[in-house]
Amino acid sequence: MDVAMDFTTAERAQVLTQALPYIKQYAGKTVVIKYGGNAMISEELKAAVMEDIVLLSTVGIHVVLVHGGGPEISAMLKKIGKESRFVGGMRYTDQETMDIVEMVLAGKVNKSLVQLLEEHGGRAIGLCGLDGGMLKAVPMKAEEDLGLVGEITRVDVTLIRNSLENGTIPVVATIAAGENDGNTYNINADIAAAQIAASLAAEKLVLMTDVRGLLEDRENEDSLISVVRVSEVQSLKKRGVISGGMIPKIDCCVEAVRRGVRRTHIIDGRIPHSILIEMLTDEGIGTMFL
Repeated sequence: MDVAMDFTTAERAQVLTQALPYIKQYAGKTVVIKYGGNAMISEELKAAVMEDIVLLSTVGIHVVLVHGGGPEISAMLKKIGKESRFVGGMRYTDQETMDIVEMVLAGKVNKSLVQLLEEHGGRAIGLCGLDGGMLKAVPMKAEEDLGLVGEITRVDVTLIRNSLENGTIPVVATIAAGENDGNTYNINADIAAAQIAASLAAEKLVLMTDVRGLLEDRENEDSLISVVRVSEVQSLKKRGVISGGMIPKIDCCVEAVRRGVRRTHIIDGRIPHSILIEMLTDEGIGTMFL
């Protein structure tokens, strides 16, 4: 049954009334959304994300979509008989893998997202970190060699700003040009989104993930911590509340806030329309960092 049928006209009006102050608050402001995980695989969730982004853009909010594409890269590597290898959560990227990353991210995934946004009534343009010198990088320093995994050294958001001024949604694939070695580098999408958000002085950075947010107890989905102050992060790490795969995500949020992004959020991309729930309702969703 269509869920919309369960709404009375009065309830719909109430929903719109509740959203209005938030629409006014964010109109003309920039929001960077990092998109990945399950929300990228499920067709239903993908459609909901595109609808959310087009709606925000239509009411005058400047949305920048930064995306990864891990599952698609792994699938393509499998097709050519190459094993995906991860070191500390990062994909080990040799030259052959980098060629696939560039082809899949900047080609297939990026352009399919542009097409989807257009199908849902938006105007979008596909960009990658190589365009207009947007992202420059050097090899990431790590305990183990990661190959062509990059650490961003410079961000130039001129092309992104131009797109937003033209009323177009920029869709950004996270690969970068080598600072001075002629290589291209694979960049973690969370890190890229945080640095792009900081360079744009964005109002919000939203990281879509496959978890509810930061949980006090990882085994208990109901132990969500709704608000975290940046000053509390160190003690949460010491207590083990922030651990494993959440550490790099939260470090990105902290870095973005320290560099001038007003608020950052980790939200559950498994929930349809989680972006709208976060941005345009009183309740919000996920964990907010201030």
